[in-house]
Amino acid sequence: MDINLPLILLWLVVISGGVWLVDSLFFARRRKEAAGVQQEDPVVVEYAKSFFPILAIVFVLRSFLVEPFQIPSGSMIPTLEIGDFILVNKYAYGVRLPVSRTKVMDVGEPKRGDVMVFFPPHKNDTYYIKRVIGLPGDNIELKNNVLYVNGKLAKQELIRVIPPSNPQREVMWEDLDGYRHEMQKNVRASRYSNFSGVVPEGHYFMMGDNRDNSLDSRDWGFVPEKDIVGKAFAIWMHWDKLLSLPSFKRVGSIQ
Repeated sequence: MDINLPLILLWLVVISGGVWLVDSLFFARRRKEAAGVQQEDPVVVEYAKSFFPILAIVFVLRSFLVEPFQIPSGSMIPTLEIGDFILVNKYAYGVRLPVSRTKVMDVGEPKRGDVMVFFPPHKNDTYYIKRVIGLPGDNIELKNNVLYVNGKLAKQELIRVIPPSNPQREVMWEDLDGYRHEMQKNVRASRYSNFSGVVPEGHYFMMGDNRDNSLDSRDWGFVPEKDIVGKAFAIWMHWDKLLSLPSFKRVGSIQ
């Protein structure tokens, strides 16, 4: 199970704010009256006063506005690489309460082609990132890695082959109703190259851009609207390994 950072951060905010509030209401005045002068606060109270504003600001920012993530796998190559650090818009698809994920305000809905962070149905405590391919009610078909949405072909255009001397993979432009993005597929078909299904209401069909190396809706099913986290919109840093230097060559918007 992944560490539940939102819950941990919430508890830190509550505890530090609670310590500060209780001390202000019950103990600070008593210390001053007993000594006749203003005394220094206990260490615990000092720490609470110092950390509470910072923790509260971080909690609000990452819960309702923007949250950073690191890409841990190659399922979104060539769009996102392992080691990319990205920013996710937390309100693009509605304002949600932290921890409980309850939507309290509608803002927008996912669009076909969006790169979205969510909790998959088989691991409801783990963040995943994939591309929105199917909207509620869509008929999705994948035939030899060629996509059809509601019977309409998503045209593909070859960009390059990898490696050039003995091609194993093809990097393509894919057109999703006028939204062009890069995707990658194996030259030889795999067990993920074919799929057929209808997206239920209130759900979304997600696929990685690295089509033959992505565990996604073809494997674990459709993503319910309640498990959406936000829209990935930018790469702000790339850092391969702990002992390597960060790179900013990949900084830019996510297409």
